[in-house]
Amino acid sequence: MDLSVVNHEDYFAKIGDDHKFPINKFGELANYLLKKKIVKKFHIPTACSEETLKRVHSEKYIKDIKNKTLDENTIKKIGFPLVDSVVQRSLVATGGTVLASKLAINNGVACNTAGGSHHANFEGGAGYCIFNDVAVAAQYLLDRGLAGRILIVDLDVHQGNGSADIFRDNRNVFTFSMHSKSNYPAKKSISDLDVELEDNMEDIQYIKLLKFYLNQLNEENFDYVFYIAGVDIHFNDRLGKLKISDEGIRERDEIVTENFFTKGVPLCGVLGGGYNKDFVKLVELHSFLHQSCAKLL
Repeated sequence: MDLSVVNHEDYFAKIGDDHKFPINKFGELANYLLKKKIVKKFHIPTACSEETLKRVHSEKYIKDIKNKTLDENTIKKIGFPLVDSVVQRSLVATGGTVLASKLAINNGVACNTAGGSHHANFEGGAGYCIFNDVAVAAQYLLDRGLAGRILIVDLDVHQGNGSADIFRDNRNVFTFSMHSKSNYPAKKSISDLDVELEDNMEDIQYIKLLKFYLNQLNEENFDYVFYIAGVDIHFNDRLGKLKISDEGIRERDEIVTENFFTKGVPLCGVLGGGYNKDFVKLVELHSFLHQSCAKLL
């Protein structure tokens, strides 16, 4: 069976050539996956509906994004200019994670080539995150009875504070975030399970910790998992603070995807952050998620 991967040309947005966020990575990752024959063709998503978004974001915030009437402070907090292509991108990328989440139920595993916008909460966005696509998709599955107890495994270098806030009182979603202690956001939220990592942590300690906590999570009865596979844990990442190697990231992705796939728990993988100083390396690192999933099929 071929790996189901969701991608759309609208994942690229016009944010300016000198912007810190490497927006070109989404298109380049799609090209890389096709070139390396990791994927034969992509599933094309549609923009996420307002009805679906409203389950985890305030109606006012959604309308302010769509109408481009958001206040300056919130736009600054998000870090993207609020232009048509950014609005379209945020809607389509969220729709992409919703589509990938459904594909994973049929195939055991599926991925989006974007997603992992985990800093956005009910009231608004932050840290390059407009809509919390994983939270939206998780709530979508719950609402339709497609999942009963969902686990979010967030291994981005930054804490998944938005997801923690959104699902704080929801017993059907368990948030696990393993992140840099000293990194953004300065004020952390409370996930169901937070593991804070010291600066400059290397592969051996990181993988040991990950295996320990995965074993703990395996004691729980989850029937669906979202995996945010941020590669900003890499030693050459501009926003990282950890010292994980290429091999460490590949091993991490293989451990997580295999852990749930072998137990028959559907897994939806999304990108998360990545701000590597080497753009070509960044695309390769992001592809490890898709390569790990493809190996399972």
